[in-house]
Amino acid sequence: MKTKTLATWAIAALATVACTNNKTMESGIKLENLDTTAVAGDDFFRYACGGWMDSHPLTDEYSRFGSFDKLAEDNREQLRTLITGIAEAENAPGTVAQKIGDLYNMAMDSTARNERGVEPIRPVLERIAALKSNSEVMPLVAELSRQGMGSFFGLYIDADIMDSRQNLVQLYQGGISLGEKEYYLDTDEATVAIREAYKKHIVKMFCLAGFDEAAATKKMEAVMKIETAIADKSYSATEQRDPAANYHKMTVEELKADFKGIDWDTYFGILGINGLTELSVSQPEPIHEVERIVTEEPVEDLIAYMQWHLLDGAAGELSDDFAEESFDFYGRTLSGRKEQQPRWKRAVNAVNSVLGEAVGQMYVERYFPADAKERMLTLVKNLQVALGERIDAQDWMSDSTKARAHEKLSSFIVKVGYPDKWRDYSGLDIDPTLSYPENLRRASEFFWNDMVSRKYGKPVDNTEWYMTPQTVNAYYNPTTNEICFPAGILQYPFFDMAADDAFNYGAIGVVIGHEMTHGFDDQGRQFDKDGNFSDWWAPGDGDKFKEKTQVLVDHFNAIEVLPGLQANGELTLGENIADHGGIMVAYQAFKNATEGAPLPVKDGFTPEQRFFLAYSAVWAGNIRDEQIRVYTKSDPHSLGRWRVNGTLPHIDAWYEAFGITPEHKLYIPAENRAQVW
Repeated sequence: MKTKTLATWAIAALATVACTNNKTMESGIKLENLDTTAVAGDDFFRYACGGWMDSHPLTDEYSRFGSFDKLAEDNREQLRTLITGIAEAENAPGTVAQKIGDLYNMAMDSTARNERGVEPIRPVLERIAALKSNSEVMPLVAELSRQGMGSFFGLYIDADIMDSRQNLVQLYQGGISLGEKEYYLDTDEATVAIREAYKKHIVKMFCLAGFDEAAATKKMEAVMKIETAIADKSYSATEQRDPAANYHKMTVEELKADFKGIDWDTYFGILGINGLTELSVSQPEPIHEVERIVTEEPVEDLIAYMQWHLLDGAAGELSDDFAEESFDFYGRTLSGRKEQQPRWKRAVNAVNSVLGEAVGQMYVERYFPADAKERMLTLVKNLQVALGERIDAQDWMSDSTKARAHEKLSSFIVKVGYPDKWRDYSGLDIDPTLSYPENLRRASEFFWNDMVSRKYGKPVDNTEWYMTPQTVNAYYNPTTNEICFPAGILQYPFFDMAADDAFNYGAIGVVIGHEMTHGFDDQGRQFDKDGNFSDWWAPGDGDKFKEKTQVLVDHFNAIEVLPGLQANGELTLGENIADHGGIMVAYQAFKNATEGAPLPVKDGFTPEQRFFLAYSAVWAGNIRDEQIRVYTKSDPHSLGRWRVNGTLPHIDAWYEAFGITPEHKLYIPAENRAQVW
């Protein structure tokens, strides 16, 4: 719904709560999660989270396990109860319950999957092998992409950033199984070792599919040649953060003239996108490279590449030998995990992936109280007021920019808990007489057809949710100017109905402020209140903003996350701005809410201290070195340790709360701290 900035009413409403409830509410801080033997000013992450980390050591199943993961595990146990109850019952054909139950049972049936081996996808392998010429490649790619097989590049339909009320067909780079281009191009020892392990993995997978080692090795060489060529032209994760550099709108006629190597009429026709007149080629260079590859490379190499992407994508759906080999590389080698998740977790994940909103509807009915949503909406309103005050307080921002910022802030669409209307799964047919992989391909086709029918040539639907209600996360979407907080995250340690405002503003309040600040980070600030890519800042204000945020870039670039491996301040800038702004905004909202009735010391901590402890506890976690390397190459979020130890030293109120002085290791002189929001 659209929210309004009702400053007086919002602050007064929560202040009333503070007067009547905060005194008797709990502190929310679990003392056993702290490590008070650590020095707060030297390692606040350890001080706030050390007890939790010690009591939650990494098990073989995880490469990283933190507060997010613990809550996700708790949610998954709840989902398991819901799903297994349905799977054990007799369900009428065609009902959502039948689809959930049958899909779960198929995912759990290791006997059937092991008996079938590669057979469920053998017809597709053979169709690919039957290609006789390069001209036949892209039509089959289009057909198989409808069924969920990724290769060469991606296509999706979503809001046009220059006309946010209308959807636009968009091509996006892809085609590299390792995800980031650096895995193919970097020459450091760790990356080379991963690349060599990947080559061996490809050979093993082809051997499992029935190819002899010589043939499998030849196919691997073709795959590496093609993926490396695509990677070389692909945009890095940092480059993909620039909206203008990743938007190239053109007519279909211009596409045909510029990318002549692909029969676009046939390609789009097979995808069900008929009568297309315009689209965006998000990253032209890798798409041009694909154009060259599909016209110049030998057809047998293209066959190997397509077969690999089929095997790679289907590994978890086939027999255990495929799933284990895939895990051995992506789990053990790439991320440092020791063992796969239990089968029941993978089965719940599969049902969640295919029928997420159907499961979500049951989840909120069983586990999400209505009063939690009401309290969240009050918090959101108060955070909007506080962000407005932070905007007004900035001396680097001109009055005209502030006025436009207020317009954007007051136009936020706020989504809490669950959608007002649920996805219709009546067109999805889960057939228990077919194999598990065959049903998943049918599900992929359902979602493809659903996207085309709902979005192609249609206006943007602002009621659509981009996360399921059971997801432990939150988001800001710039083209709809919306913030979303699913029911799954509205639990401890993010949100506690029994805890006072010091805790909830420090935890879920910062999450809210974080997502709001995304509307004004280095990316979000380039979108106006209607979600259009537009420079609405007064001349010179953008330069001042960049100068101030460069402090965060430099600060995080200087952090060594592993010996010889630095954090990436450019890649993580948007999230670091949002963390910084989220804390500033939530702290101001907390002080506003308790101004008339200050909170007492609880459990030995002042309310200000509990605010920062609650924030830090959200990032409690342990992580393997391998996963640190993966995240540093690809994740726009800083590592949990540095979302505490890297972010808090730029917050003046943290120094005051814990008496941080120049003698402490985390101390930054006031004149060198980031001053953005």
